[in-house]
Amino acid sequence: MTDGKIPKRHIVVAMGFLAMLICFLDRVSMSTAVLPMAEAYGWSATTKGWVLSSFFIGYLFAQIPGGWFVNRYGGRAVMGVSLIWWSIATILTPISAMASLGALIVVRIAMGLGEAAVTPALYNLAARWLPERERSRSMTIMIGGIPAGTVVGLSLSGWMISAHPWPWMFYGFGLIGIVFAYFWYRFVFASPSVHPTISRGELELLRAGQALSDRDTRGPVPWRNILSKAPVWALIFNHFCSNWSIYVLISWLPSYFSAFKTFGMAGVGLSSALPWVILFIVSNLAAIVADRLVQGGMPLGRVRKLAQSLGLLGSASFLVIASFSTTPIVGLLALCGGVGMLGCTWSGFAPNHLEIGPRYADILSGLTNTAGTLPGIIGVTVTGVIVDLTGGFGAAFQLAAAINVLGTIVWLLWSTSDRIID
Repeated sequence: MTDGKIPKRHIVVAMGFLAMLICFLDRVSMSTAVLPMAEAYGWSATTKGWVLSSFFIGYLFAQIPGGWFVNRYGGRAVMGVSLIWWSIATILTPISAMASLGALIVVRIAMGLGEAAVTPALYNLAARWLPERERSRSMTIMIGGIPAGTVVGLSLSGWMISAHPWPWMFYGFGLIGIVFAYFWYRFVFASPSVHPTISRGELELLRAGQALSDRDTRGPVPWRNILSKAPVWALIFNHFCSNWSIYVLISWLPSYFSAFKTFGMAGVGLSSALPWVILFIVSNLAAIVADRLVQGGMPLGRVRKLAQSLGLLGSASFLVIASFSTTPIVGLLALCGGVGMLGCTWSGFAPNHLEIGPRYADILSGLTNTAGTLPGIIGVTVTGVIVDLTGGFGAAFQLAAAINVLGTIVWLLWSTSDRIID
């Protein structure tokens, strides 16, 4: 019952999806732009790896502070500031590249700082607006901005770079973020989270178990309690493992496909985008199935273990196939499977933050995403070194597969869906 109004939680979910889409639109554009930039500035694969991974340095170190700020000031306000911050950094990217490699790396680090609060902000909003029976689907919709933004970013960037000088791509994408920040303030931040904009039916639903305030946490964060729990460490480690393949492939797929001479720049962008279309489809299907299993009576913990294991092991299998592929078609199909199966993990580890500690879901998100950001630095850089040493991506794909298997073992042994943090 919504009294004829669009439920506010649906507006929050939709705007969260768009914010994440723009976040990744700006983030992945460098993966395509680095090709003409490397040609113009004479970069090796190792240098490209440093440029691609520099974003994650700022992103890494701002995760826990970002989670604290979100917990203190609310996801609605912090997200608005972050949007403007990273959009300005996007606009400054080509200007800094023309100045020096060091200036470019500094701006990319600053951009990472700006995007660091996005995931904690979404968890902050989800903890206050999403009933348990809707969490897999709603969280997947918001996180679905990752593949959607990746698809749009890779597709548009390939086309824009082939039709226009590469700096214009950064200017255009940065402007999109600034324009969206206005709508965020208009429809999410400026609207009060209680009467009169929320319907009476939805208010009753949320009062059954949800806190409406953006700032309902009081007192110091119970760090010792949080860090003493084995399921928290299982969640931290699985965020790391789940993100390893995603960040490596986001950063390196354009370079992988560019090695096949049959692809032009536009073809590289489209081929690199296709696996993320599959990820978007699989993640939403998996979320629907997960929510229905929960509604049908399957224990929540079993659903999370099943989804996470299926995602990591399925992805590992396809990555091994990709490591031995010698043709662009086989490589593309295998990587579509390798990326797509990771969508199941968004019904595994992703909602688990809201279940083991809903009051501190934003803090947990910042903590686990710190580990989840390490692959963006370690994995992306190591992949560049592996490519230089071996002349191909096979060993890098096999390493990603092994990490997925290890994450599955840890998840099955120590994860839980019980509330363990008060």
